[in-house]
Amino acid sequence: MYLPPHQQQQNKQQQDQSPVSANMFYVTTLEHEIVLEPVYFGPKLRATIVRLLKEEVEGLALATYGYVVNVIEVLEDQIKSGIIEYDTGNVVFTVKYTALLLRPFINEVLDATVSQCNSLGFFAFVGPLRIFVSKHSMPEDMFNGYDGEKDAWISDDKEVIISSGCGVRLKIKGRTVESGNITAIGTIKDNYLGLVDDGEAAN
Repeated sequence: MYLPPHQQQQNKQQQDQSPVSANMFYVTTLEHEIVLEPVYFGPKLRATIVRLLKEEVEGLALATYGYVVNVIEVLEDQIKSGIIEYDTGNVVFTVKYTALLLRPFINEVLDATVSQCNSLGFFAFVGPLRIFVSKHSMPEDMFNGYDGEKDAWISDDKEVIISSGCGVRLKIKGRTVESGNITAIGTIKDNYLGLVDDGEAAN
């Protein structure tokens, strides 16, 4: 998609002036319980615990903390002695670990990639976080601009086209946690928000 010179200049101003935040990524210490069958006991016990920890928590959405992006470190002294479950023979280990997490904050400004458009608005992703922007949260000149054939939102002057693969700058207005998944609601109806990348470079 071609961007006219004044739109390119506006995008440059957005990139230079908009307060895009990196605060949604942060590092903290968490705890998790690992249940092991006796067959795993042996010289590689610690490595097994760390492997299972990563498998169980990475990509998990925790209501209070957000998405666990990556387990950074598990110190030797942070794996507590196991507690035996007498009915099964399994052992429960409580593990304290350092992790990189992703958590959206209300009114935080983010750059996202559009994944899907429909007549109600569009969906965009920031890493694993899915954000929905309603047509009511778009500028007035785009409110009736959905084009079903192009599967895109188009401004009245045809100079702004939001479609799958485009980059948009948006503001988080709300978030919900359901079934271990975090979703958010965003808006592009504010200064320095909207289209920042037409997606052509990726094609």
